[in-house]
Amino acid sequence: MNRRFDLIVFDWDGTLFDSTALIVQCIQAACRDIGADVPSDADAAYVIGLGLHDALRHAAPGLPAERYPELGNRYRHHYFARQHELVLFPGTLEMLQALRARNHWLAVATGKGRRGLDEALAHSQLRGLFDATRTADETASKPDPLMLFELMRELGADPQRTLMIGDTTHDLQLAANAGTQRVGVSYGAHDAQAFEAFAPLHVAHSTRDLHDWLLAHA
Repeated sequence: MNRRFDLIVFDWDGTLFDSTALIVQCIQAACRDIGADVPSDADAAYVIGLGLHDALRHAAPGLPAERYPELGNRYRHHYFARQHELVLFPGTLEMLQALRARNHWLAVATGKGRRGLDEALAHSQLRGLFDATRTADETASKPDPLMLFELMRELGADPQRTLMIGDTTHDLQLAANAGTQRVGVSYGAHDAQAFEAFAPLHVAHSTRDLHDWLLAHA
């Protein structure tokens, strides 16, 4: 079967998993715990997709540098206590299985840490569906292109035959920096109007929309 893309890379939070609200709440709770200014929902959502250190630095910019590890520990405490609440967006599993059936390589590029991603995979139906994964604590955080470069090198994919899919401008900037094509999804953390600057091939407004576009155009 003719394919435009050999490798399709997905962001995790807000793209495959309906986790935006939980992450926002955990960032806010961590800030309260240590007496830092609590960011708005919009400001907390903006940092989703970045590595934890970068995310917390943007979410709590007035915090002394030596207190970010403390803030990170409180964030992890709240997140791991509630991660069992997270669910896949409807239709995600069927979409990924359809792509596997067409012999695309599938990968994850996420701002999560390795522990968080592995625990999420262990408690979801997605184990075994991905050919490779990268997390922000084992390579450079988005939008640095390193994690996409590493995934392409590991799987032997060329940039022009690689597609990055995500719900934030960080994901689309990552793809642009790596020289790959990109698709945005509007049901995650960032306002889809902000995607226009990165010229995505498509902006999907539901998993069904994304599924149909990928089967027709990927």
